[in-house]
Amino acid sequence: MSAERAAGGADISRAKSDPWRTNRWQLFGWLRDHRRVAFESMYYVSARLGTSFLVWLVVGIALALPAGLWILQINMAQMSEDWEGRPGLSVYFDMGAGDAEIKSAADFLRGLEAIDDVQVTSSDEALAEFKSYSGVDGQLADALTLLEDNPLPASLRALFTPGLGIAEVERLIKQSQALPGVGEVVVEKTWLERLQELSRVVSRLGIVLGVLFGLGAVLVTASSVRLAIESRLDELRVLQMIGATRGQVRRPFLYFGALYGFGGGVIAAMLISITLVVIEPPLQSLLGSYQQDLNLAGFDPMFLLFLLGLGSILGIFGAMVAVRQRLRDLEIF
Repeated sequence: MSAERAAGGADISRAKSDPWRTNRWQLFGWLRDHRRVAFESMYYVSARLGTSFLVWLVVGIALALPAGLWILQINMAQMSEDWEGRPGLSVYFDMGAGDAEIKSAADFLRGLEAIDDVQVTSSDEALAEFKSYSGVDGQLADALTLLEDNPLPASLRALFTPGLGIAEVERLIKQSQALPGVGEVVVEKTWLERLQELSRVVSRLGIVLGVLFGLGAVLVTASSVRLAIESRLDELRVLQMIGATRGQVRRPFLYFGALYGFGGGVIAAMLISITLVVIEPPLQSLLGSYQQDLNLAGFDPMFLLFLLGLGSILGIFGAMVAVRQRLRDLEIF
């Protein structure tokens, strides 16, 4: 009996030191394996930097276009919200209107609570502004010089206060048309309606392109991971022979996909930032013509985190597709 107990104690001692003694999941061992696989994957990707950069570039372009359209839609929606209820009206005076009539109309509109600001443009200022914006030269410049009288009328632009209703706008139009010397009143809201329609078009286009280019990013990542699988077939068969689980076999390639997607997100962020820098001067000039400041929205740390996370998720999904299909064909699991 004592011999059997001694033998049993020896078996228990060997079981405690046996690394293969149990199949129970262990947190620290799982974390150590993930850390090891992560470092190995980073080394694999960095050792093939040229190929990895091409994958990053393709994935980055696939992410940059829909993400850029999303930023465009966000800014257009913000512009619409900022200017909603704040269009203005332009009052064009008759050619024979005197300075007293112009001043009287401007003072009347300034005294209304529905009007936030009034800017008067004389006929001479209108002509000078026309010349500066049209860049006149040649025959047109000669024609303007030969004219005895200024063909452009004086005008004023009145900016509505925030939240002005349609009924109040109609009332202001009638009051402005009834002023002495007024020839025409134009309400500046058509461009706002077009901006809203364009924002909806960009939004839907961004969704469609996001799905298509997201699928493209998944396919590119899947193809790259598939090549990595081909280069490690012998290693995978050895892992299968020693009893590796499906998760242990898939894990390196999921990290490959995550790294490819993450790098693509970084490239996409760089492409979008470069694009914003390029278009900033003309956009600032355009908004300046409407007395508005350029405040780009959407390109913030949360957007960058979302872009990097989305790229990583698409990369992992592409890796899962490649691993599931290729390893099943090879009957590794």
